[in-house]
Amino acid sequence: MVEKSALKADCGACFGLCCVALPFAESADFAFDKEAGRPCRNLLADFRCGVHTELRQRGFQGCTVFDCFGAGQKVSQETFGGRDWRQGPEVSGPMFRVFPVMRQLHELLWYLAEALEMPAAAPVHPEIRTALDATDALTRGAPAEVAAVDVAAVREEVNVLLLRASEEVRAKVPGRKRNHRGADLIGARLKGADLRGANLRGAYLIAADLRRADLRDADLIGADLRDADLSGADLTGALFLTQAQADAARGDAATRLPDALTAPARWTSAPV
Repeated sequence: MVEKSALKADCGACFGLCCVALPFAESADFAFDKEAGRPCRNLLADFRCGVHTELRQRGFQGCTVFDCFGAGQKVSQETFGGRDWRQGPEVSGPMFRVFPVMRQLHELLWYLAEALEMPAAAPVHPEIRTALDATDALTRGAPAEVAAVDVAAVREEVNVLLLRASEEVRAKVPGRKRNHRGADLIGARLKGADLRGANLRGAYLIAADLRRADLRDADLIGADLRDADLSGADLTGALFLTQAQADAARGDAATRLPDALTAPARWTSAPV
């Protein structure tokens, strides 16, 4: 059985892979361009970030909302047995190809593990356990095997099960449930909205006003919550909400999150 603790980033056991393997472009999220496979100029010799405590102030908001779901330490310590990318191209090349694949597989493992924690989704649990074990097995192959995984195909199969789990849970929520799957709700005025049990899968909620909204048991998998205002909102039991999504949003001390998530330190102001 996959433990969710293994799906949380442990930067101390990683060789700074997100700071090297992945590209980023100068934008509101990053202060400069960086090619894939090139170390970020802020990466220190010990694989730590030299500006970690000032990322937002220095224009690296994108770094503060990235989550590898534990893929970094898996690739560093298990797939490559503790060898780091600085040892040469025979390590760095394969490692940088494996990391993005591993990160996506670990994200799917996180969702599957969460679905198994939903009592109302019990009818789907046997199939979810099978998918969890199969996906976990894909992460334990040799570097070339992991890099060759067809992640899109795996994601498609897993998503069918996650949607079924979501439907089982949300069916137990009383009242009419809104369906905003994939909807463009950028900047939407949803203050105080009743979105309990809503389908918000893949919805664009960038800068949406969700103050005091009821998002209990809403399905938020893949929803873009960048700069969404969750001040005073209730996300108790929200389905498939990740720490990265919460970190990307705004909120306050009155915002209620699922038990598995932690409110960002900057959520300190009183509700509006």
